[in-house]
Amino acid sequence: MRFVVATHGHCFDGLASAAVFAKLVGALDSRSYKFEFRACGYGQGQARADARLLDGDDNAILDYRFANAPKLGWFFDHHRTAFQHDEDRGVFEERSRGGRYFYDPAYTSCTKLVADVARERFAVDLGLEELVRWADRIDSANFDTAEQAVSRADPMMQLVSVVEHYGDDAFLTRMVPELLSKPLTEIANSNETRDRYRPLGRKHERFVERVRNKGERRGRVVFVDLTETVLDTVGKFVTYALFPDSVYSVIVGLLKSGPKISVGYNPWSGRPLDTDISAICARYGGGGHPVVGGIAFAQNEVERARSVALQIADELEG
Repeated sequence: MRFVVATHGHCFDGLASAAVFAKLVGALDSRSYKFEFRACGYGQGQARADARLLDGDDNAILDYRFANAPKLGWFFDHHRTAFQHDEDRGVFEERSRGGRYFYDPAYTSCTKLVADVARERFAVDLGLEELVRWADRIDSANFDTAEQAVSRADPMMQLVSVVEHYGDDAFLTRMVPELLSKPLTEIANSNETRDRYRPLGRKHERFVERVRNKGERRGRVVFVDLTETVLDTVGKFVTYALFPDSVYSVIVGLLKSGPKISVGYNPWSGRPLDTDISAICARYGGGGHPVVGGIAFAQNEVERARSVALQIADELEG
């Protein structure tokens, strides 16, 4: 029996959701499934969780936008932009009566949503508390300071960087069984994680320097244009560590797949959130959460990406 699990790729919450979900399925169904994990994204050339991809005997979408796919058996998500169209939301509402479609934008991570549903709806205690705790901490940016969020001294944060960089189909397929059979700290402290992280650490340092040099204060907003050369890594929360009194950041960068805008709220600024970032990003075809969002563009749309980024910065500047 083939079980296709489409989850948010290159994302620790997407990987952790896949592991937690696989264990839930194993607890509920004694049939022998061959899981196939697909890393989905919103950029050019990245896989979409659609009917063509969801071709297994059973199929799931985790931590990713809903798709009206006939063979979709399970759905878990927490993004406010989970539904592109009103019709999608209607299909979700109708199918959710079957008890296998779950959406709650109040959740700070999809992993925690899956774990709570497992316990509360299906009376299954998955016993993956450490994985759930870290996934929720990462996705909600639950750190004491921006510096703590940016630092990669902790092996767990190094593992997060490895997942964000390498998290394609093959990586997910290999990592999910490991997460289900080994302690999370053992994986984080493994030679493989250290070896994979070493070049990423140097790239992270270069990214911090680029943000430091290119960051432009626009009132309460930090605007960063990194489209002059292709980025080999992207670091979250760097603007908040470098510009601690900023309230919002708008970064437009050039990735291998094309330009991308990242928008975020600085939770350490001491200023209240007064804008739904996911709603702003949705207007331009992107999505996310109230505190963070992104928009991907085609490779030939660098100028448009810059223009949109400046529009967003102006809007957030108030």
